[in-house]
Amino acid sequence: MKILALETATLAGSIAIADDRYGLVSEVRVNLKIAHAERLMPSIQWILDASRMSVDEIDAFAVSIGPGSFTGLRIGLSTAKGLSYAGKKPIVPVPTLDAFARTLPYCSYMICPMFDARKSQVYAALYRWEQHACRKVMDEIAVGLDTLLKQFDEPVVFLGEGAKLCRQQISDTLGDLALFAPESRMSPSASAVAEIAFEKMEKGETADPVRLTPFYIRKSEAELRWKA
Repeated sequence: MKILALETATLAGSIAIADDRYGLVSEVRVNLKIAHAERLMPSIQWILDASRMSVDEIDAFAVSIGPGSFTGLRIGLSTAKGLSYAGKKPIVPVPTLDAFARTLPYCSYMICPMFDARKSQVYAALYRWEQHACRKVMDEIAVGLDTLLKQFDEPVVFLGEGAKLCRQQISDTLGDLALFAPESRMSPSASAVAEIAFEKMEKGETADPVRLTPFYIRKSEAELRWKA
């Protein structure tokens, strides 16, 4: 089985093709101030060509579902839904922070992937590796950084654009308890999205492409203004 996975929750978007027999076939990451709308489809075509595959050979599409950039998530999801619907192939939604935490396999410390949520908040969740599983110990939230940091009394590895943006404040507050992932692990990975998608496919956990919506956590500014 071959899965094409999309990760567009942040500016550093990525695309991966993975095979359940042969592992990761290819992955491309682009961290540029160019809208996903401009680069996503050309990148998909490039990775298919580089992998010597056609889109018809893909058995399922996986997509990072959020939280993250509202615009990025919409573009990634609409692209995955279009490919799924056109090819009559399954679509597998994967929580963004679940996949992100997977990029630090068998880490002995608590893991806190973190994105900038603006409005003086971050999107975050907490994970801990237990034997061969990355277990979520705190669900995704949008929260002020001060509130989040108050609950830590053990070493924590922070990763993500939110961690980079708030690094000084995190270090000042937690001191030696604050650890930071290397730069190569500071952005989400489509290959990790594909890994979780394989597990979901084995359990029959796919989604209806028509009804599938992003996992925003909170309402967008446009929705709040419309409600007002």
